[in-house]
Amino acid sequence: MQKLILLTGAGFAGLSVIIGAFGSHALKELLEANQRTDTFNLGVTYQFYHSLALLLIGGLMFKIPHRFMHYAAWSHIAGIILFSGSLYMLCLTANTKWGAITPLGGVLFIAGWVFLTIAISKSM
Repeated sequence: MQKLILLTGAGFAGLSVIIGAFGSHALKELLEANQRTDTFNLGVTYQFYHSLALLLIGGLMFKIPHRFMHYAAWSHIAGIILFSGSLYMLCLTANTKWGAITPLGGVLFIAGWVFLTIAISKSM
């Protein structure tokens, strides 16, 4: 499981760099026209930070083999997909209904950090 989490974190981190570059260059005119540049950048930023969190969790799983570490990892993965993914879709389609999904991703990010905190506190 650790290897999967580490690979997912590394993959999402690399993908955030690619998406950020694509947004800055290929999508620049579209994002500026829709006034969504800040929204797109927020999606990239949260994706990158939570990709790093996955790498942290994957590394900590070797020392803290608690089930809440798994919950933390899956919460961050789902959070990236829902939070950042919905922001990307909002920017690309200009359909504001995607914005309704974003808070669910945010809640999953918070849950991931809570699960990580619980796992660490129970390990010591």
